Amino acid sequence: MAASSIFMVAPITVFKRNPAFSIRCMAQTPQSGETGSSKQATTPNMTTPPPPPPAPKVSSKFSDVLAFSGPAPERINGRLAMIGFVSAMAVEVSSGQDVFAQIGNGGVAVFVGTSMVLTLASLVPLFKGVSVQSKSSGLMTSDAELWNGRVAMLGLVALAFTEYVKGSALV
Repeated sequence: MAASSIFMVAPITVFKRNPAFSIRCMAQTPQSGETGSSKQATTPNMTTPPPPPPAPKVSSKFSDVLAFSGPAPERINGRLAMIGFVSAMAVEVSSGQDVFAQIGNGGVAVFVGTSMVLTLASLVPLFKGVSVQSKSSGLMTSDAELWNGRVAMLGLVALAFTEYVKGSALV
């Protein structure tokens, strides 16, 4: 009973109703008997969201495309690394040649030819002003291509390093 005695001691405030003060929802029509200057239903001001900002203009200047932070260098190197890693692994699995043996057996000419074709194929859309993000959607996005290229670069370096260490340990 000790808890109930605390509540009995507290003073009770009585709120009196002020007839001059009323709250009315602006989205509903006034009920009959309510005072109001407007008999029509008022709706909240619904505004449309602003349009998205325009895409930044893509520069097609040679110095901008091939700049250090431009769209071409990392993408081209990543694409070459993806092709190089997959082809190095495929040749190693099928013939047993490591990366250095592949380079010694005519791999340089194949690498230079592939590099030239892939570089030209990557640069032509960029020089026409097509952004790298404009053609990406779904699973194949431009960010996914960057990450796949980075992983392939690391994989190709790791493959060459482990084969070099393995080869030097045998000597």
